[in-house]
Amino acid sequence: MIHFQDIVTPVDCMVTEETTLKEAVEIIKQKKWNLLPVTDNQGDLQGIFTRSGLFQMILESTPLDTPIKSYIKKETQTIRIDTPYHEIEQIVKTSKAGTGVVLDEHGKVIGLLTKTEMVMTLLKSASTLKDQLETILTHSNIGVLMTDEHLRVIYANASFSKITGHPINSIYSKDLNETFPSLPMETHGPYHSEEYKSILHMSAYETVTHKQGKIILFQDISEIEKMAEELQTIKKLKLTIETALDHAYDGILMTDEHNVIKMVSPPLLELFNLDKKDVLHKKVDIVMPQLKLDQVFKTEAAEVSDLHERNGIKYIVHRIPIKKEGKVIGAIGKVMFRQLNEVSALFKRLQKAESKASFYHQQLQKSETARFTWDHILSKHPYMDKLKKSAAKAAKGRSTVLIRGESGTGKELFAHAIHNSSARSDGKFVIVNCAAIPEDLLESEFFGYDEGAFTGAKQRGKVGKFDLANGGTLFLDEIGDMSVALQAKLLRVLQEREFYRVGGNSRIKVDVRIIAATNRDLEKMVKEGEFREDLYYRLNVISLKIPPLRERIHDVEYLTSQLMIELNSMLGTSITGISPKAKESLLQYNWPGNVRELKNILERAMTFAEHGNIQVEDLPDYLIDQLTIPKKEKNGLAEDAELEAIRKALTQANGNKAQAARLLGISRSGLYEKLKKYELSAKGS
Repeated sequence: MIHFQDIVTPVDCMVTEETTLKEAVEIIKQKKWNLLPVTDNQGDLQGIFTRSGLFQMILESTPLDTPIKSYIKKETQTIRIDTPYHEIEQIVKTSKAGTGVVLDEHGKVIGLLTKTEMVMTLLKSASTLKDQLETILTHSNIGVLMTDEHLRVIYANASFSKITGHPINSIYSKDLNETFPSLPMETHGPYHSEEYKSILHMSAYETVTHKQGKIILFQDISEIEKMAEELQTIKKLKLTIETALDHAYDGILMTDEHNVIKMVSPPLLELFNLDKKDVLHKKVDIVMPQLKLDQVFKTEAAEVSDLHERNGIKYIVHRIPIKKEGKVIGAIGKVMFRQLNEVSALFKRLQKAESKASFYHQQLQKSETARFTWDHILSKHPYMDKLKKSAAKAAKGRSTVLIRGESGTGKELFAHAIHNSSARSDGKFVIVNCAAIPEDLLESEFFGYDEGAFTGAKQRGKVGKFDLANGGTLFLDEIGDMSVALQAKLLRVLQEREFYRVGGNSRIKVDVRIIAATNRDLEKMVKEGEFREDLYYRLNVISLKIPPLRERIHDVEYLTSQLMIELNSMLGTSITGISPKAKESLLQYNWPGNVRELKNILERAMTFAEHGNIQVEDLPDYLIDQLTIPKKEKNGLAEDAELEAIRKALTQANGNKAQAARLLGISRSGLYEKLKKYELSAKGS
């Protein structure tokens, strides 16, 4: 490409109005210029001093030291350096001046442009272009034939001879119609020729005599047809591979030599919760670095990773290099998470590790330690967030905390978290379920007993829960189920911070913080004489009310996703999601058993799920049956739904109340309350 500045003669001297004739003659002689641009001291053009002006001064016998000021021509042809090349060509063609003055972007003189330089540059450019075109035509796979205005052949390249079988010398200067009688002379654009297995492109051009000649391009299609057949084969192979990937049981992806993902299977996307559009044509070490697929480009050998975990789902990665002529040109990553038969050795190691973990977990459960923190209380509800903040503030003090809420709402989680964020977190966290311990043993559980206190007592006596919790926290769950007699003794301990063991005479001092929890209406019990009023006020210093799950129904979706991660790990399942219909069913359910019931239902559903996702048919029948009630009736028939759920649970458990309570996701004492409320027997009648 020609650049304007390349054909400009630079002006490297200054000529002003005061320049003498002698100086002008010397410059013209030295530079061989036809004119001199005259400028002021700032380089702005004032005019030109031409050879005509020079000759006139000589003819007038002007002294050599005379300034050229009076012989300067003010009118002159100027061209800016940033003028487009096609405009310059037009200026040169139409201008009568042989030389033009070139100015820069600021109007300063920088050079001269002559017609002679322009013509020589164009000739040189045309010659170069001719050489380039001849080189292209000689080595091109496209056959080229040119004629003059009389349709006589004036040019043909080697590819034309190869495609048509006509030697170039045999057709040169011959009439096109005689040589190729089958060609349609009036066709413009592509034309398919069966005779030569080619596509012909015929067009006209203007000759030097301003008449029309022909240019015919012969494009051989035999190679194209062969490539098309190969392309169809590749398309079929690609479709086969994509079909295999779509129906693969485990996750598979393929990359090219740059480690860019070219194919990926749906199970892999489900496992890592990704969309296909966010993965395809991206580098695998950016979107899925955990696969470490770039290692096969270094090792050039297949390998199997260690065991990894994602959302509670355990998986391993089989990395396989794709080689061609000994060079790695891509990689396959096979992520196995549903069937790990090929890695039985890893399974054995996992089983050993899980056995150890289970043992340590059991030992931990036996110890009197709070296991949960605020992070274990899962919710996106604004009230729950506010409740957690209030409980965290309460934890810093020493006051008794009363946690209220239905069974399964997470009262015990709050108790654990309060202890762990209190100043007593290094002390023990002792739990007493007031509803689970028989009435006649509850006092000895609380306060312990001395040797020989009653028939069957241990020889050395027993330490009670208050002793164990000394310096720590005592959590009294289901406080509303405690007898009135024991309530009086508990009140004394809270007031005096001392107690006597059963059968003992020694006064024992204790420093225990009490956290109590109940699902019962203590105010109503106080009015009916079932709960001591003074104990109620002693316990109800800081009261936390946990709302039931049905009042924060939008938490169901969030809890489901979080509980599935925990349950995948616990059950060894590989459930990646839940169907929209099943999710809608969970959102419409009334949740009498709250979060505990949700966890139990998810555990059941994930055990029964067969498609990698929880479907409606995996949910319990009693939940689905309740949803069949018309929406208008549900608001007024919540108790009927709860009653029906209890009856079905009792029937399935063959009257076993503990098992029925587990099915409903509520505590045994909670079930007793509901049996009493609905006047049901253990068999559900």
